[in-house]
Amino acid sequence: MNAALGRDIRKLDRLVGQYAESHRHPTNVIIHWICVPIIVWCALALAWTAHPYLAMAMAVASLFYYFALSLPLALAMTAFAALCLAVMPYVPYLPWVAVALFVLTWSVQFVGHQIEGKKPSFFEDLQFLLVGPLFLLTKLFRKLGLPY
Repeated sequence: MNAALGRDIRKLDRLVGQYAESHRHPTNVIIHWICVPIIVWCALALAWTAHPYLAMAMAVASLFYYFALSLPLALAMTAFAALCLAVMPYVPYLPWVAVALFVLTWSVQFVGHQIEGKKPSFFEDLQFLLVGPLFLLTKLFRKLGLPY
């Protein structure tokens, strides 16, 4: 790739493109549409069980990352994180529900990657744990004709 061309591609587009390389099989993509939002909720729920401020701090820290990449996607993630945090006090047995869903959804995602024939992206770079939701949002924004 031409060095000048590489600089013209936004970091977001590079990250989502790299993530997409191991998320092409339709079954794996459907699994991610279901599991990634649940995993985000579970991560916040597990932090919430330690202390609500920890969950809020975790959400804010991830939002700094998202705002550095894309304002529209960061705003969408802000709304999703706020919704996740808002339901925490109303979920009975929150730690147990979060652990069970976390284990289940990660297991299903590994099945998706088995079907895909490629390992999860975060094995190469942990930042891809934060890119997963953006991969889905960019697909949604494109489908809706919205800039991201």
